Amino acid sequence: MHLNVYLAGEIHTDWREQIMSGAKDLAITFTGPVTDHAASDDCGVAILGQEEKKFWHDHKGAKLNAIRTRKALAEADVVVVRFGDKYRQWNAAFDAGYAAALGKSIIVLHGADHQHALKEVDAAALAVAETPEQVVSLLRYTLHGTLP
Repeated sequence: MHLNVYLAGEIHTDWREQIMSGAKDLAITFTGPVTDHAASDDCGVAILGQEEKKFWHDHKGAKLNAIRTRKALAEADVVVVRFGDKYRQWNAAFDAGYAAALGKSIIVLHGADHQHALKEVDAAALAVAETPEQVVSLLRYTLHGTLP
């Protein structure tokens, strides 16, 4: 068995690298958003031309990023959505909702302090983890049926 796993959400910590490193011996292809914040924000105007108003600047970037995100989410077997401690992750909430609408298996990753705020997102998930190590164990069990 092989899994396509999309790593959505927070881009300010190394949680993606922790999961990919822990799962390097598993048959998994990882995808995710562009994690270079400036490139993600400016892709639309860099390719399609400058905008005077910030709204249209952001609008172009969001739509261009949505092409990549929608394709990757549609091809994913499992979507891991990380909500970090410090920043608002509206994109993560969108990705979780879009993945749920597509019927994808969702693993949500966040600390205990976000439990109440994310209760609806957690309810859509098939698993809620607090650490990248738990996510790796969930993926390993999914592929091989083995416990840590």
